[in-house]
Amino acid sequence: MRKLLSLSILSAALAAGAAQAADIAAVEAPIAAPVEEVSSRGGFEISGYGGFQFAPHSDVSVSGTGATDFTAGWDTKSFQMPPYWGIRGTYWFEGGALANWGISLDYTHAKVYADDATFTKSPGWTTFEFTDGLNLLTVNALYKFDLEGPFKPYVGAGVGINVPHVEVTRPTGRTFNYQFGGATLQAQAGVRYEVNENWSVFTEYKGNYSWIDVDIDSGSKLETNILTHAINFGVSYKF
Repeated sequence: MRKLLSLSILSAALAAGAAQAADIAAVEAPIAAPVEEVSSRGGFEISGYGGFQFAPHSDVSVSGTGATDFTAGWDTKSFQMPPYWGIRGTYWFEGGALANWGISLDYTHAKVYADDATFTKSPGWTTFEFTDGLNLLTVNALYKFDLEGPFKPYVGAGVGINVPHVEVTRPTGRTFNYQFGGATLQAQAGVRYEVNENWSVFTEYKGNYSWIDVDIDSGSKLETNILTHAINFGVSYKF
């Protein structure tokens, strides 16, 4: 009987001790921090991209010596040297009212060549292109949709400048230099796939509308507005 009573007391003591230890462990156990999705982090990101570019026809006006007006058709030859490419730096804001918003500085080496049909409308012209290139530099506001999973759509718009390399050869002379062309507008929409915490890949549509007003030979001026469309594929690294 004494042995049975002793065993009962010992069992009760062990059970009470185990319960107390469990309570202490529960109190002392750290509360697990919520898992933060990769895309919710702010910070700086750098991206590089290339792809396929195309441009519709545009009206061209030349004033001064050899004044003329015609419509130019454009080839883009995206994969021929020098190729179409771009690079951008983006800062993504973290938390608060600006969560999921970013600001980017985007440089694009676009280019256009007048097609063969254009030269039938501009007798004596043998070269007309902005190939090295139609350089675009824009500042843009971006918004990413923070959906569950690794796919994150985004949109953006901005404004900047264009600096074309003007290449014109016509009966009155030749122009071959970089010039400030004017203003450029940009719009883009795409989707990114987040590979891990730092790396992501993306595809996007990007459109630019550029007002170009440049000097050519013999004191003449050339004006045209060029709309470029591009389907880009790129990779980003977040620091």
